[in-house]
Amino acid sequence: MKYQWIILALALAAGLITSLIVDRSNPEKTGPEYPLNFLETANEAVDLYDPKDPRIRVIYFGYTHCPDVCPTSLAVLSAALQKIKPQQLSQLWPIFITLDPDRDTPEKSAQYAQYFHKNIIGMTGTQAQTKALAEKYGVLYIRTELKDSALDYAVDHNSYFYFLAPNGDLIEKVQHTLNPDILVDAISRVLQTSSNKA
Repeated sequence: MKYQWIILALALAAGLITSLIVDRSNPEKTGPEYPLNFLETANEAVDLYDPKDPRIRVIYFGYTHCPDVCPTSLAVLSAALQKIKPQQLSQLWPIFITLDPDRDTPEKSAQYAQYFHKNIIGMTGTQAQTKALAEKYGVLYIRTELKDSALDYAVDHNSYFYFLAPNGDLIEKVQHTLNPDILVDAISRVLQTSSNKA
C-alpha cells in the first residue's frame, strides 16, 4: 500500500512538471512577459488596471477591418464623449481593444481609435491576452474565413461598451446602440455610483 502512494505521488509530480514545461514553451500563454493587463499602445505597454489611474475605463472590443458595427459604435461613443461635461470626460478612459491582433498592430489600433475621438486610446494585445480578456468580460468573437475576398477573414463579435473600475472589475455593460444619449446616461450613472463609493 505504501508503494502505491509513492507511485501516485511521483505520477502527480511528473504531471505538474510536464504541465509547467508545456506552459513555458507555449507562446500563446499569458506569462510574466505578457500579463493580462499590459497591452500595447502606439508608444508603450500600458497597464489597463493601473491603480494610480482612478479613471473609469470605457472599453469597446472590435477590430479595424470591421465593416459596420465597430465604426458605428465608436462614432456613438465619440458623440457621447462630446456631449458630457469636461469634468465627466476627465474621469473617463475610453479604450478600443482589437480582437484581431494578427492584423491590428498597436499603431494601427491607435490610429483607428484616434480617428473617432482624440481621447480614445487604441490597444493591441497578444492572442493569449485578447482571448483572456474576452473570456473575463464575456466578449464573444470568432474568426470567419472569407473565400474570394481580399480581407481573407472577418472577426464576428458581440457589441457592448464595458465600464470597468480601475482594478478591472466590471461595473456595467451597455449593448450596442445608435443613440449616444443612452451612453451619456450610463456614463453619468457609473460616475455617480463610483463617486458615492469613494
